[in-house]
Amino acid sequence: MARKKSSRYSGIGGQAVLEGIMMKNGEKYAVAVRKPDGDISVELENYPGILHGSRLKEIPFIRGIFHFADSLILGMRVLNDSASFYEEGDPAAANKEEKKKGGETFLTALVTVISIVMAVGIFVVLPYFLASLLRTYVRNDSLMAIIEGVIRILIFILYVWVISAMKDIRRLYCYHGAEHKCINCIEKGRPLTVHNVMRSSRLHRRCGTSFIFFVLFVSIVLFFFIRMDSVVQKVALRILLMPVVAGISYEIIRLAGRSDNFLVRVISAPGMWIQRMTTKEPDESMAEVAIAAVEAVFDWKQYLYDNFGYEVDESWMDDASTQAQVTRESLAEGD
Repeated sequence: MARKKSSRYSGIGGQAVLEGIMMKNGEKYAVAVRKPDGDISVELENYPGILHGSRLKEIPFIRGIFHFADSLILGMRVLNDSASFYEEGDPAAANKEEKKKGGETFLTALVTVISIVMAVGIFVVLPYFLASLLRTYVRNDSLMAIIEGVIRILIFILYVWVISAMKDIRRLYCYHGAEHKCINCIEKGRPLTVHNVMRSSRLHRRCGTSFIFFVLFVSIVLFFFIRMDSVVQKVALRILLMPVVAGISYEIIRLAGRSDNFLVRVISAPGMWIQRMTTKEPDESMAEVAIAAVEAVFDWKQYLYDNFGYEVDESWMDDASTQAQVTRESLAEGD
């Protein structure tokens, strides 16, 4: 008998922010934040992307470059939004004032550019120069390319491990876990309740952490074939190839989010392992924030009906025995 597919692709994605979560579905995104007074505030916005309506965003390998750029821009924007919640407790007024001054757009652009420059310096240029220190002992160019790639991955893992020791980052990682749990809960066919969210996995194949790992892995393969004598040319080519690397990596993670075959599970395993550092188990209050963000942009009840064939009655939400029955039904499909 054929193995039933245990999950269905939903198309929603998200990001942890300061004391909250952003969830995106198509062009709509919502930022849900736990305010200092304990209430959950949700802001719904649209982000069409930098090439809205262009067919370039539909071409394989090219579309990944623009999706990556969009994720950086939107990521910085929602982090700024959440900071206003976290620091001032009145983000609506603060954001409106910032927009009037035009400061928000400039700040987002500046931080995005600085982040890209730092990322390129730390994860592209630095590994090359560290590997070049071994040139006296290693004469084989192919082996040097592999060593450079290994150093790049080790730097990334060390970076994740170091920042995870920071209190605020650990809390951010908890919200990251809540984001994944919500998406897994829906894609496994479970009603979106705090109970079901908390029992779902905090790891997800379409995570940005896995994407970064694919970027590092693909860069090893591409840089393996670079053969130039000039140091300047080698460094410049590595930087120029990053959009190509991002485009290929996007296609891989896109496949990983839609398939469950053995090869996909194997190539996804390292990224899932690193996610154990970039996600932490959230508490129920964080799950509530994640649910609020999802419900602002995604009709999960219709999704469950369309993909798993049952309707969610409102009375079920407070009926533990019915929730348990629905859970058993979803588990019977292969979870």
